[in-house]
Amino acid sequence: MLAENIAIFSGSSNPELAEQISKHLNLKLGQVNCSRFKSGEIYVNYEEGVRNRHVYIVQSFSPPVNDHFIELLVMIDAAKRASAKTISVIVPYYGYARQERKSAPREPISAKMVADVLTTVGAQRMITIDLHAPAIQGFFNIPVDHMTALDLICNHIKSKNISRPVIVSPDAGRVETAEILANYLDCPFAIMVKKRPAHNEAVITHVIGEVDGFTPIIIEDLIDTGSTIVKVVEGLKERGAEDAYVCATHPVFSGAALEKLSHPNIKELVITDTLPLAVPYPPHVKVLSVAPLLAEAVSKNIYGGSISNLFKVKSV
Repeated sequence: MLAENIAIFSGSSNPELAEQISKHLNLKLGQVNCSRFKSGEIYVNYEEGVRNRHVYIVQSFSPPVNDHFIELLVMIDAAKRASAKTISVIVPYYGYARQERKSAPREPISAKMVADVLTTVGAQRMITIDLHAPAIQGFFNIPVDHMTALDLICNHIKSKNISRPVIVSPDAGRVETAEILANYLDCPFAIMVKKRPAHNEAVITHVIGEVDGFTPIIIEDLIDTGSTIVKVVEGLKERGAEDAYVCATHPVFSGAALEKLSHPNIKELVITDTLPLAVPYPPHVKVLSVAPLLAEAVSKNIYGGSISNLFKVKSV
């Protein structure tokens, strides 16, 4: 497929990542005007032709989440009405993913609603990374390439040559990922048992597994307020663990999260650039780029090949 038949555009959420994806593909990032009317309504105009081209739109659900979601919808609609041949959305961080099921009466399943809207507007494929719940793929009636940053994190952790590591799942939802990482690094893993009295609040009740004298490596898909991670780190310390390494794909970092995560018992905080890196991070923060991974996914879609071959760390 000729390069001139491919067009990659960025919404306003994470243009730096979109630029890096384009560079890895040896393509120039497409020109698009995303602006706002005085009323706050979103306006989009592609400043180059997309007729009969394979269009890729890069947009993370970073704050303000709703603005970036609507902007993505408008970009999809504009590309469809401009006769794009195919429209694929690259959503490194899929927002509303924590609302993937009903946990109380009269609640929405917002992750399904977002999938329905994206598909209805005209998205024909989605590429994303580390969904909060892998089952969200099933909410789409279009192909979903579900990538993972686990290889990047594993390689980085392995390079640290950590003494007596133990992989820690901060809750039951991360157990499978923790087991995969533990098998890859050939080390034990532990599970934190907690209860949530309210949103963004957690109380550690038990630890399953040996952590006394070990160096914890905590694996998460995202960090929002940072409160839960701090509680986990402090709970591990109380049980005799060394200072912890905290790893997460998506640095949502709401409010004063980064301040909380500058904790004396967090040795290193490992994140990726699925969300924009708007502030200078302290020295203990290590940022891994997902641009090469997403560029490979685009390349596989364009030229053919298996997405699963991109991952060395396999499921257990």
